[in-house]
This record gives sequence, structure tokens and C-alpha cells, in this order.
Amino acid sequence: MDPIPFRPDLSTVPEVEGFFDKDTNTISYLVKDPGSEACAVVDSVLDFDYAAGRITYDHADALIARVRERGLRLEWLIETHVHADHLSAAPYIQQKLGGRIGIGARITVVQDTFGKIFNEGTEFQRDGSQFDQLFEDGDTYQVGTMTAHALHTPGHTPNCMTHVMGDAAFVGDTLFMPDGGSARADFPGGDAGALYDSIQRVLALPPETRLFMCHDYGPNGRDIRWETTVAEERAHNIHVGQGRSREEFVALRTARDATLAMPKLILPSLQVNMRAGQIPIDEAGHPSLKVPINRL
Repeated sequence: MDPIPFRPDLSTVPEVEGFFDKDTNTISYLVKDPGSEACAVVDSVLDFDYAAGRITYDHADALIARVRERGLRLEWLIETHVHADHLSAAPYIQQKLGGRIGIGARITVVQDTFGKIFNEGTEFQRDGSQFDQLFEDGDTYQVGTMTAHALHTPGHTPNCMTHVMGDAAFVGDTLFMPDGGSARADFPGGDAGALYDSIQRVLALPPETRLFMCHDYGPNGRDIRWETTVAEERAHNIHVGQGRSREEFVALRTARDATLAMPKLILPSLQVNMRAGQIPIDEAGHPSLKVPINRL
């Protein structure tokens, strides 16, 4: 994989506020440009009661309230990838605050793969047009005065991106905290070798770069945490730290993935998130989800 196609600006230090969703162990982020009142939201969460088929907005409303309380201007709603464990609240937040929804350009691969699994009709566009912006590796965008960079880091999914904003990098599911290791690579389109290569790209960032996780599960009973550094990951990550080889990682990751159950919200999450957070509509015009049998 190519080296990092940009030089991070460590002199820019955005304000980062994490919002933890205990039901899905997801951390959403409010990221403020230090030079203006502009901000971005990374990996928002929609509350979903699967058993009841009921959607609520507590997590998203907390983010919205915080943006309004601080008098900020929302410019971007960033999805690090098509999540399989929670539903995105991006369109709901966009309706309230504005901003553009962005995701990696390989969303088209995910849409093609899962469009077949969910037997979507020709009306389901597989060109990423549901999103406002598709990012290629090395693309830049502005959050106020701050230049943000998109870094393609596939492996967990084909369209995973790490977003670098000043001295902060939002890694999605590419990495967990050092005692958590890495994310699974056994979903359709996932690849353990590609994940290792992507992690090496992240670890090639300057050692003092702040890294922000999309998930944390509190291994061994510790308190939930979501911020670390490149230096800490290089030294202490239990899956890739201290120079673990690609071959060793692939063997470890493959063996571990074989023991994991599917995320409980994978079926609704994929259908919604590959549509930029929009819920599919059935022939009668009602929001509805499918449950394909024995397809995953």
C-alpha cells in the first residue's frame, strides 16, 4: 500500500468531544476547528430497538444540543465506513443542522455486495449517490480553517477511511485501544492482510498523533476509553504492537474472527448505512427492513 500521501499538521489541535453509546459501544465525535466555529461530526448513532422495530433519537439529539449550545456551525457528517453494529443518524442531524455527509469512495463496492445479499431492486443506486461526498485516498476537505485528510484504510471493510484533522486521527474500526487490538476482518469484503497493511499506514503517522476509536468494550473490566496515540499503539497494541509480522497478524486475526458471533444489529445497520442513514421504504411506502436467511 502507498505511504501516507500527505503531511499531517500537528500544529493544528482541534477540540474533540466524544459521545459514548452504551448500547452499541460506539463513540461519536464532535470535532471543532480551533480557528473558527466550524465543526464536524464523526460516526453518529441512531437509537434502534430491534425487537420493537422502533427508532429514537436520544444520542443524536445530545450531539445536536451540544452543537447548538456552543454556537457551532456543522459542516461535515463523516462516516468512517459502513458500520455493521449501529445505524447512522447522519441524515437526521443533517436535517437539523445542515452539513454534508461524506464516506469513502469504495462505498460502491459495499453497495454492490450487500445490494445482492438483500436482493435490492434496480431502484437502489449502487454508485454512492446517496452521499454528498465520496472520498478517495489522499483527498482533502475543509472544516472551517482546518484541512482534513482522508486516508484509505481497508480490511475491516473495503471502504474504511481514517480521517486526519490536524493532530487528531479518527480511525473507525481499523484499530481499537492498545489492550483491545484490532477489529474483525471476516465480513464480506473484509481482508485480514489488508487490515494489517492499513494499520501500518495509521502507525506511520507521527508518534504524537492523537487516535480516536470508533468502539471500545472495556477489556478486562477497565473503564471505557477512546483516545490514545500512535506511539502507544506502536508499543502496546496486543495485535500489532512491537513489530508483529503480517503473517502473525493474519493468523491471529483469522483465528479470532472464527470465534466471533455476528453483531446483533448487522442486518438493519447495513441496509440503512449503505443508504447514507436512510431507512428503506417498502412498496406501500412504509419504512421497512429485510431479514435475508442464511446469506451472511
